[in-house]
Amino acid sequence: MATSARLTLDPSFRIAPVEPRLFGSFVEHMGRCVYTGVFEPGHPLADADGFRTDVLELTRELGVTLVRYPGGNFVSNYRWEDGVGPVEDRPARLDLAWRSLEGNAFGLNEFMAWAAKAGVEPMMALNLGTRGVAEALELVEYANYPGGTRLSDLRRSHGVDKPHDVRLWCLGNELDGPWQMGHKTAREYGRLAAETARALKRFDRDLSLVACGSSNSGMPTFGSWEAEVLEATYEMVDYISLHAYYDPSDGDADSFLASGADMDHMIRSIAATADHVGAKLRSRRQIKLSFDEWNVWYQSRFHGESSLEWAEHPRLIEDDYDVTDAVVVGSLLITLLRNADRVGVACQAQLANVIAPIRTEPGGPAWRQTVFHPFALTARHARGEVLRVEPECPTVSTARYGETPAIWATATHREATGEITLFVVNRDRRNPCALDVTLPAGLAPVEHLELADEDPSATNTAADPDRVVPRPGTGLRLDGRRATLTLPPVSWSIVRFAPQE
Repeated sequence: MATSARLTLDPSFRIAPVEPRLFGSFVEHMGRCVYTGVFEPGHPLADADGFRTDVLELTRELGVTLVRYPGGNFVSNYRWEDGVGPVEDRPARLDLAWRSLEGNAFGLNEFMAWAAKAGVEPMMALNLGTRGVAEALELVEYANYPGGTRLSDLRRSHGVDKPHDVRLWCLGNELDGPWQMGHKTAREYGRLAAETARALKRFDRDLSLVACGSSNSGMPTFGSWEAEVLEATYEMVDYISLHAYYDPSDGDADSFLASGADMDHMIRSIAATADHVGAKLRSRRQIKLSFDEWNVWYQSRFHGESSLEWAEHPRLIEDDYDVTDAVVVGSLLITLLRNADRVGVACQAQLANVIAPIRTEPGGPAWRQTVFHPFALTARHARGEVLRVEPECPTVSTARYGETPAIWATATHREATGEITLFVVNRDRRNPCALDVTLPAGLAPVEHLELADEDPSATNTAADPDRVVPRPGTGLRLDGRRATLTLPPVSWSIVRFAPQE
């Protein structure tokens, strides 16, 4: 039985400009994300630097604007010096985070060269787990100082004459987590992050710095961790991080489809916590949020790091994503846009092979997973200002989040062209929804795509890489200022409206 819903698109109802950094990704030395993912010397499509050109092309198509590197849990035991200089002189190390052997053939300068070819901004993470202020300053000097000092001249001797000029730095990773090398209390981390931030701002006051927030909202210190860390760092950092993964493995499909409700609540909670600290400190600054790890992850299938055997870039959490996963990813992107006034950075984790939109085979093909498509289309068309969109719609009952809206939507408006783009998800697994859209005068639909399938468990594979792709929607009608369309169950849709000639 079809349900009905309605919403209004009005350019006057603005939230904030679309921040390009919302369409970030993540490359960690984990599993096959780097080796045989983005980097595979000897592959038939590898360039002179060993970068897979098929993956570079897909990265550009995906619309990634920013990439966080080199971790993740990996960074908390990482010595950046191991990954620079002549490759034959680089030491092999044990990566304690993922029980892997790291040969260091790919390091800082390789990543920066790859980022330049991909056309993405680098977001570097510092090791504040097993290292500290001095090592952070040394890395920033090596990366960003033009020349004439020991470390900047060392970089130049490594064949990189101009500084990398990295502007965005993470002050560690998930240090509230006991699984992290160098796990700390909020007080310990806050003190270290503050001293590191103070030193980095002395080097360059215009660097943007991200303090570690909670590893996930289920941590016992969630909220209190952010409050204590921000009390120590508020005047010196620009962002506090959030991480969240959503697991479909327990069979509760209705709750999984409503994952955006949890992300939305998490964003609002941490924004309120940050604002409380700012008020307490009588600061006029506003801390923004860096949602620098988010994705669907079949986490319950992963038995933890201790279950892994020591290996060199093993196959690790290479989840095969289906239609439902893609709809959830689309809904999470909608949530990030709906909170564009507070979320300034976001990174889907990760880019290749490891819970990723891009999959590869060593020596073989690369292909788009289902989750690739909502990301690529959102990154391509979400431009201008985010509009406040509040659908009137039925609800779906969920075990985890209670009653949640069946229709989850946002829209963007390009003032220069007058174009409005609607992004909308139908979370209902059983019923299509007839959606009425009230438009500004003079607009008409120019494109309507939907991602849905009679089999919501359908996936893309190397043998059938285009089994699930966005297809033209049907039944979209325009009557004056009213557009009507039908949203299939478990679907993600994009509709572009432009001024009529």
